Amino acid sequence: MGRRRTGWRRAAAATAAGALPCLAFPAPGLWWFAYVALVPWMLLLRSAPTGRRAVLEGWLGGAGLIVAVHHWLLPSLHVFLVPVAALLGLLWIPWALLVRELLGGVPTAARAGAALVLVPAGWLLSELARSWQGLGGPWGLLGASQWDVAPALRLASVGGVWAVSLLVVAVNCAVVLLVAAPGARVPAAAGLAGCAVLTGAVWLWAPRPAPAGALRVAVVQPGPVPDGPESAEHRFEVGERLTRTLVGTRPDLVVWGESSVGADLAARPDLSRRLADLAREVGAPLLVNVDARRSDRPGIYKSSVLVGPEGPTGDRYDKMRLVPFGEYVPARALMGWATSVGRAAGEDRMRGAAPVVMDLPGGLRLGPLVCFESAFPDMSRHLTRAGAGLLVAQSATSTFQDSWAPAQHASLAALRAAENGRPVVHATLTGVSAVFGPSGEPVGPALSTSRSTAFVYEVPRAEGTTLFVRFGNWPAAASLTALVLYGAVRGVRRVRPAGPAPAPGPSAPPARTARG
Repeated sequence: MGRRRTGWRRAAAATAAGALPCLAFPAPGLWWFAYVALVPWMLLLRSAPTGRRAVLEGWLGGAGLIVAVHHWLLPSLHVFLVPVAALLGLLWIPWALLVRELLGGVPTAARAGAALVLVPAGWLLSELARSWQGLGGPWGLLGASQWDVAPALRLASVGGVWAVSLLVVAVNCAVVLLVAAPGARVPAAAGLAGCAVLTGAVWLWAPRPAPAGALRVAVVQPGPVPDGPESAEHRFEVGERLTRTLVGTRPDLVVWGESSVGADLAARPDLSRRLADLAREVGAPLLVNVDARRSDRPGIYKSSVLVGPEGPTGDRYDKMRLVPFGEYVPARALMGWATSVGRAAGEDRMRGAAPVVMDLPGGLRLGPLVCFESAFPDMSRHLTRAGAGLLVAQSATSTFQDSWAPAQHASLAALRAAENGRPVVHATLTGVSAVFGPSGEPVGPALSTSRSTAFVYEVPRAEGTTLFVRFGNWPAAASLTALVLYGAVRGVRRVRPAGPAPAPGPSAPPARTARG
């Protein structure tokens, strides 16, 4: 009975410990906590009495992490969030077994040194698997908690958010060794010193974006409008009114948020004319977002559309990566019932075919992203490599207005800016809207969820290429290589035949027998 009670307590502790990293993200924003947030979970895993127990506690901790960083989805998914978390929690089982194997018992100095490399590598591969769009995408990556820490942003320019995750987990691992393995404190201290030296070297020597002038970008944030059949028209009118306040401010670009236009512009030439009039009055093109059924093909699309003084310029980007359940229901034939228990999409949105880079007057090229596409490092990197000098993310988080989601979504723009060495404009309907410079530094004030306004930002431009843009997600390749080598060494040790048997000693002399 006592053993069963202990098992239940450990299970509950694993679930709670897995949830702790959520406090490092906005809105709590305790960025420093990320460097110790995994310690309780890892201490539990290293003390697991069996591999089966480590599997259970790794799964429960992973599920707790998913629920914690996505808790704001409850209005949309309701209880369905629990089975989703249970599924995604399976991705942390290999990492849990690695923690038990490398940190359990009394680690030698060699095993502790291996843990400082392999435990972060195992975590990164769990994050990478979870980042696949079919499993929900890369929201809540541990490295993303460092979005406003300048040295971490410099590291992101070298290896993306993935390199930052490796650093954070390595520090957690070193802390576990310092706390629980007195005999491994020397390699643990060396690991912490190595993390500090690496971060300092990146800060000093990693290529920095070269300044290339500035661009005046206006963000139009209408704020919440009442739900109802006229809400799309009302939102358009508010955006129209706010945009007219920009007359005389001489912006180079005006950006509206996601779903800011509720009808296809080809089917509603009156809306197209009104937008063209605005572009003419303000003296700058408008980047709007159309959320509507297209008139030239079947289905509903979310599309970034550039509109100039003569109307739509022809530059259009259709959103490629859709939000599971919010914009489509995976395997709808099996899971369509989710629409009856939450706010899942009643009809699947259609996917775009390819990224698009748009040309602005003056020669600047912009790369549009829609909604949670800004969470995917590879998408912004692709646009930068295609020549985008400005990245624009159009978003709408009004469904989650009073949750942590708006601030978390805005924070992702800082990471994408630092990774690519390009400014990022994060424009929303209802906040939080924000702009970040080429190093991930904030530009001007963020527009909170309580504001309905139009604001002009002086956005610094940059030239040059970051190491992340040049080499991509090399931390994942390095992590996979390290884990494969470790597995190969273990395999060789297991199958290596025993050494040769010792040579037989000299035979004993024959025994004498008495004869009668």
